[in-house]
Amino acid sequence: MLQKTVPDALACPACGRITLQRLLFHKHGCAILRCEDCGLGRTETAGFDPATYYSEDYFSGGHADGYADYRGAEPVLRREFARTVEFIRRFRPGGRLIEVGCAYGFFLAEASPHFSVAGIEIAEDAAAFARSRGLDVVTGVIEPATLDRLGRPDVVVMLDVIEHLPDPHETLALIGDRLAPGGIVVLTTGDFGSLAARLGGRGWRLMTPPQHLWFFTTESMRRLAGALGLGVAAIDHPWKLVPVSLIVHQLGRMTGLGGRRAATDSGAATSTGAAPAASRLGVPVNLFDAMRVVLRKPEAP
Repeated sequence: MLQKTVPDALACPACGRITLQRLLFHKHGCAILRCEDCGLGRTETAGFDPATYYSEDYFSGGHADGYADYRGAEPVLRREFARTVEFIRRFRPGGRLIEVGCAYGFFLAEASPHFSVAGIEIAEDAAAFARSRGLDVVTGVIEPATLDRLGRPDVVVMLDVIEHLPDPHETLALIGDRLAPGGIVVLTTGDFGSLAARLGGRGWRLMTPPQHLWFFTTESMRRLAGALGLGVAAIDHPWKLVPVSLIVHQLGRMTGLGGRRAATDSGAATSTGAAPAASRLGVPVNLFDAMRVVLRKPEAP
């Protein structure tokens, strides 16, 4: 691992100012830097186009850093999302809920008995699928006009999304502005300060540039929230029910023993449309390298 300090300091979205960055290593042609103050990691890349990357292939084994068989794993994902909904209801039992990066709408379906739900999804195929099930899902990225159209939320959910955003500070600032007083933001992302991340280095399972642009620590997350006037209501590292197909997919990528074909064979739906057992089976996993965060907007004075 390189320990060279990058001469040109950069603006840190968590610290809210120019800070010294340290070059850790290169991966997939991208430089991975770390803020010397808060520990926030970042990917320096050029020419990455999210609109073309997050296609149907991303959810069906076509990308080594994507999902093995997202649609085929619906039963497992919905069981996990049902647990997430119950967690959210400890902080906000009902109201308007918007999910940013809602994929095929499985989380929204689980949340809909308790909340008035809507979603935003960049992948057209996934957004269209969600709409075909009667969900209010907008294709695109989060922006002021979209939030205005969807209505003022009491809850905004971003599950494994913030690390993909070009500017997490700008996005959270927009959400905080539109969020109802006392409303919450619930997000999950990797923990760059975890033991697994520190030991794994460039081989860490969530070190997947260029799709992952940011690598948060608990400290950098607290600083980002504080800079935006949001309180940190909770940070934990929960167990997660994970489809076996995704585990095989990620292990194949990490070990180099399975490429696109191997991952697809382990998890993608068959020609008849039936998902294989590896997608329908879930196992509880916790490497304590992924955090769940609840941010709260202050009540109106």
